[in-house]
Amino acid sequence: MPRRRIVALCYFVSALIVLYWVAWFAHRSLVAASAGPVYTNFEQAFPLADALIVVWLLLGARALRRRSSLAVPCLLLGAGAGFYLGAMDVLFDLEHGIWAKGANGLVELAINVATFALSTYFANWVWTHRRELDPSGGESPARGQ
Repeated sequence: MPRRRIVALCYFVSALIVLYWVAWFAHRSLVAASAGPVYTNFEQAFPLADALIVVWLLLGARALRRRSSLAVPCLLLGAGAGFYLGAMDVLFDLEHGIWAKGANGLVELAINVATFALSTYFANWVWTHRRELDPSGGESPARGQ
């Protein structure tokens, strides 16, 4: 996938994350799979971490547009954060039967699948293209030379 498409995907995923939280805070019933306090408290712990993913994706997109080697660590940090949050979310959802809670439970399942799929995609794309994104290959020049 060309670099421009990855940039567009970074913006698209960032926008989806922001839209999810707008929906959560403006009209929770659109996205909440449960109204219970345990679920609500768990979900309320995610905005800052999701914001960090957005920051890494936006910084990665900017670095890609500028052809900066900073794209590699930014996008890998975004992907890693996605794996971590996805794992936490899946474990909670499995333990509490969230996916079986109607249409919004299926939305939660789709979010979990998309989180892992996109994290895998970003990490694979960056790793595959790391040498063209960072001509030094991530290696520091030897000291004293």
